[in-house]
Amino acid sequence: MQETTEVGYNSKIEGDVIVTRVDAALNWFRKNSIWPMPMGLACCAIELMATGASRFDISRFGMEVMRFSPRQSDCMVVAGTVTYKMALAVRRIYDQMAEPKYVIAMGACASTGGMYRSYSVLQGVDNIIPVDVYVAGCPPRPEALLDALMKLQKQVSREPLLGDLKKLTPLTAKV
Repeated sequence: MQETTEVGYNSKIEGDVIVTRVDAALNWFRKNSIWPMPMGLACCAIELMATGASRFDISRFGMEVMRFSPRQSDCMVVAGTVTYKMALAVRRIYDQMAEPKYVIAMGACASTGGMYRSYSVLQGVDNIIPVDVYVAGCPPRPEALLDALMKLQKQVSREPLLGDLKKLTPLTAKV
């Protein structure tokens, strides 16, 4: 079983030296600078706003920069009931986000349609966009959203960045 560490520190090396992989360093930068885009559609948006307040302090996770532009955000937080009328707008905003992009479904309504079993309510935002983390509750507490953001950080830190690139040898490299 191979054990991987995010950042390794070798105490036998003198001076201020940290030994790590490029993937681990880049993922550490990425996971500590996720900029969420609030997609507050219903009552869960109040709890989303409370998460950004001083009591819960989302800034200690590097996510305090709420961006209302899809081109500047990394993570869409869908908070609340998604109706069919709003589904196209949610999908359009998701498509405008740059890669890599993540989605958090916050609350029972965003995850499964909640208590609304009607013709106008989408039964889960995962029917139109891929969801990375689900947050349970009606409405979920800010602590639950912080837990979801930490799970997303863990997911981001495990993503391979440079391992997927094809390595070019001098014989196959085209100049």
